[in-house]
Amino acid sequence: MSSEFGERLAAILALSFVLIAPAVQPPWVLSIMILLFSSILFLIRKTRFLALALIPIAILYGLSLLPLLVFSCTFTIMVMGELAFRWGTGRLQSYMAYSISAFTGCLLVMVYLVEYVPLVALFGVVVAVLLKAIVREREDALLIEALGIAMTMGLIYDLNYQADMMLIAAAVIVAFAFGYFSYRTRTADVSGLFSGALVGIILIIFADIRWFLVMLAFFIIGSVSTRYQFSVKEQMGVEQAKGGARGYLNVFSNGIVAAGAAVLWGISGDPLFSVLFVGSVATAAGDTLASEIGVIAGEPYLITNFSRVPPGTNGGVTALGEIMAFFGALLIAFLAFLIGVIPFTFVAASAVAGFVGTNIDSIIGAVFENRGVFGNAGTNFVATAGGGLCALLLSLPFTG
Repeated sequence: MSSEFGERLAAILALSFVLIAPAVQPPWVLSIMILLFSSILFLIRKTRFLALALIPIAILYGLSLLPLLVFSCTFTIMVMGELAFRWGTGRLQSYMAYSISAFTGCLLVMVYLVEYVPLVALFGVVVAVLLKAIVREREDALLIEALGIAMTMGLIYDLNYQADMMLIAAAVIVAFAFGYFSYRTRTADVSGLFSGALVGIILIIFADIRWFLVMLAFFIIGSVSTRYQFSVKEQMGVEQAKGGARGYLNVFSNGIVAAGAAVLWGISGDPLFSVLFVGSVATAAGDTLASEIGVIAGEPYLITNFSRVPPGTNGGVTALGEIMAFFGALLIAFLAFLIGVIPFTFVAASAVAGFVGTNIDSIIGAVFENRGVFGNAGTNFVATAGGGLCALLLSLPFTG
């Protein structure tokens, strides 16, 4: 028996558990069946990691920590997505085939179980294909993907957030069109494509398209400033890696606070979460402009002791960089006001917070990143969180 035939047979048998799951009660009975099945798969070298991926999902389902729909969709995404992925041998079409096959499988599962929760399937598939892009070279990739898919779908399922199907479809089209354009213009790699699409979908579904436009403005600012005098930056040795193409770490470190604010706003409707969002994006924009334009303004000063440091040093600031930081933060804040994301009373707070967040980035970079405690992604996350919280606190006096 060829290894390919064995893998397909294992996949078919794994999907059979989805078919019998509604009839096998209580859940721990099916869990034991899957564990026994997985122990056999583990003895076969080509299916060993599939076995390791099935085990934790089976245990979580057996303990009633995963709903039947989430359990079934996780199995379906893993099996159908993995089989479809091999069609394109790792190129972009492989990821698209993975997405289409996995989502189709989830739709069939929802029809079979007569439980229609499209948001659960959507976020499960997007996270699945993103994890595939990030960890596909690792031996334990399937295990990481399985846990990520199950945890994401479980969270969305528990939120029980309702969204119109037209809105969901529009979010998918807009977010993936933006991601694909970024990929084609080499401003994002594959992981950046899918992580950017995920953040975009969150913003549109839990808030609305205007929040996405604010994030899009930051992306445009970042792309333009990165390419500004790029040859000069190359000569200085301070240019962005991969020609400035953003990956998932850059997207999440700059966008995770904004995405979280959108979810909180969608659930609660509290306007303070909108200023948390704008403050975090204003920080990201200000920091990007300060870094990309300020770096060519001469020898910077270290923000902690004002000693001269080489260009590109973490925590190094210049007068031009500080001016550009405030300009970028103000630009995002004013745009957010113009399109109705925040009222005018929140503009000053958001702009000041973006400037403060940019300098938090410089302080963290000087104190921690230069010592190897944080990477650039960690520094960006702390800065955007700091800028967002600063905007929220500064806006409190203006709330009723």
